[in-house]
Amino acid sequence: MLCVLFHAVNQCDDSGFVNFPSTSLNCRRNLTSTSTNLSQIKAKESPRMSSLKSGIEVKSNESGIINNSDDSNGMIRHEISTKGKRSTNIVWHKCSVEKIDRQELLQQKGCVIWITGLSGSGKSTLACALTRALHSQGKLTYVLDGDNVRHGLNRDLTFKPEDRAENIRRIGEVAKLFSDAGIICIASVISPYRKDRDAIRSLLPDGDFIEVFMDMPLRICEARDPKGLYKLARAGKIKGFTGVDDPYEPPLNSEIVLEYEGDVCPSPEVMADKVICYLDAKGYLRA
Repeated sequence: MLCVLFHAVNQCDDSGFVNFPSTSLNCRRNLTSTSTNLSQIKAKESPRMSSLKSGIEVKSNESGIINNSDDSNGMIRHEISTKGKRSTNIVWHKCSVEKIDRQELLQQKGCVIWITGLSGSGKSTLACALTRALHSQGKLTYVLDGDNVRHGLNRDLTFKPEDRAENIRRIGEVAKLFSDAGIICIASVISPYRKDRDAIRSLLPDGDFIEVFMDMPLRICEARDPKGLYKLARAGKIKGFTGVDDPYEPPLNSEIVLEYEGDVCPSPEVMADKVICYLDAKGYLRA
């Protein structure tokens, strides 16, 4: 066997297995039996190699029991479910440095500015103008943009109603963490349903959720259509698009409402100033 490997050391295929020459070799075992044995080894090893390349697939079931099974490629699939299950053996671990300490360090109060409105209403534009203005005043902010978050944290979510709700829930939980860190968090998300926005409000202390409603007419948003989404929705190429074939539920009691003044839309800087005036009046720009 050793002489076979010695003569064939430079004759490997792409998978790392030896290609044996057709000439006979002076070994105790003949080439046919050796090739047969190695073919059997290769057949056993190939599924392992493919499983290493593909990784382990995790599936959910209703029982919450881990199921292991082999698929046609020999890959072991681990099935585990956490659906409807929540950990019960956990406790909240408090730290001696708390929100008030972080706010004192930053000389500001943490909060969540939740900008909601139709696609094309100017949410992201306002968020950028607002963070720029606050940054120039020495205030620490962070923007959670609805599209940006779907590139990473929420990239596994679709636009089905249940996924849209989960999208808002995750953004809300992250925004809460930023607020607890003493940061002024600016979330710009369509968030069309009141119950989802109200659920995020309930996560935060009273006053720390500041809802900003971009009350722009649908005709204006559709005329802007910066991403071409309204056009696709009207053509039937996008289903469940907010404002076209899916409802937007306007807020009933927003802290701040920004809207057209006559036939003129205020500039992003003017709208940002209105939000900053609110923050200043409520004491969020000082510790």
